[in-house]
Amino acid sequence: MVTVKSEQVAAGYGSEPSVPGDTFVLAHLSDFHLGFPDGAGVKELLNKRVLGYLMWRLRRRAEHRPEVLEALVSDLRDARPDHIVVTGDLTHLGLPAEFLRARQWLGALGPPTQVTVIPGNHDAYVRDAWGGPVAQWADYMVSNDVSSPDPMVPLGLFPTVRIRGPFAVIGVCTARPSLPLLAVGTIGRVQLARLERVLETTGRQGLYRIVLIHHPPVPGTVTWHRRLTDSAAFRAVLARQGAELVLHGHAHRTSMHQLSTPAGRVPVIGVPSASALGRTAGRGSRYHLYHVRRDDRGWDLRIAVRAYPFNEESYHGGEDLLNPFGS
Repeated sequence: MVTVKSEQVAAGYGSEPSVPGDTFVLAHLSDFHLGFPDGAGVKELLNKRVLGYLMWRLRRRAEHRPEVLEALVSDLRDARPDHIVVTGDLTHLGLPAEFLRARQWLGALGPPTQVTVIPGNHDAYVRDAWGGPVAQWADYMVSNDVSSPDPMVPLGLFPTVRIRGPFAVIGVCTARPSLPLLAVGTIGRVQLARLERVLETTGRQGLYRIVLIHHPPVPGTVTWHRRLTDSAAFRAVLARQGAELVLHGHAHRTSMHQLSTPAGRVPVIGVPSASALGRTAGRGSRYHLYHVRRDDRGWDLRIAVRAYPFNEESYHGGEDLLNPFGS
């Protein structure tokens, strides 16, 4: 377990603050890459998807395995977290059959009240793909006070805000169609402005702010062709308004960084693919359990790693995350 401290702010926001000693357990998983291209028609593949299809046939279908994801879901049932977050790339090619299959996996994780989802770049692989997440996952993405998002204004969904006691789960969308051989993400000025207001309000009202974003916001975490194009603007918003925890996917490996904010240093943590068999060292399936507790000194965050060893059939406790903040 890793321990991280963050500064406590005034409590409020229409929900009772947590009682000292109570622990909220959050599970973080990402990047299912559920490929289901065999049923796709020629018309669906005659675009950027043809490159992704070739990659799937040559490499990724041997690495991203449903049996690994099944083992993860089974382990999650034993862990019984209070909430689960999925930080994008549930599909591989953004095909209708993949969106439907991902919906079935989300149902296996839990109901929308217990699971929050944001999309990744593979879920917006081409321009006509966005309707899939809106149609299939809307109830896992929308804010507390939204019941039926407008599919014609997809980014109007974001940033989403889901309140769970004294915790605010804030979803940011970086999913955009990109040119072939690119996997970049962009938040956009409108969403960044909304995010600033959300962070300011939830921070002022004393909530523990957990920001979900698919693309890593820290430079150097991924290569240039997979970057977040407006990561500097995102970091500037956090520098002004603060947050308590930032979780991402996309890199397909465990990463841990920090960003400076008015409330102190904020952990920025990524997880590997939830379905990866792990033929490459450090890339095997992992998920993280964040144990958050309010004590007399502020918020206490402890992080546990659950790992799927290569050539085994079940999860176990993995290695501790490196802690850049000290114990």
